[in-house]
Amino acid sequence: MQANDAQTLVLCALADGPLHGYAVNAAIEQLVGERLGPGSLYGALTRLEAKGLVEPVEPVEESGRQRPVRLTAAGRAVLERELRSMAKVAAAGLRSLGVSPA
Repeated sequence: MQANDAQTLVLCALADGPLHGYAVNAAIEQLVGERLGPGSLYGALTRLEAKGLVEPVEPVEESGRQRPVRLTAAGRAVLERELRSMAKVAAAGLRSLGVSPA
């Protein structure tokens, strides 16, 4: 899995609301059937935060080492743009294969 793929998966996982790293990985596993390795997951989170696409959430109560993050408005816009682009590519590929989209 490439870095951009990991970042897109993390953004998708956060689309429903704030999560901490373990919960992000659980959501990704539900979505695609596999977990990201720790380096891929936390590397993606670090890159996304540096780009301003996710931000830390102040925990309501002390949660130990867990550090929840949420999408920013910019993160939502990037995710929507990326998903629309992926949908176009998928539709074109399926048409080329003579398969109707699901």
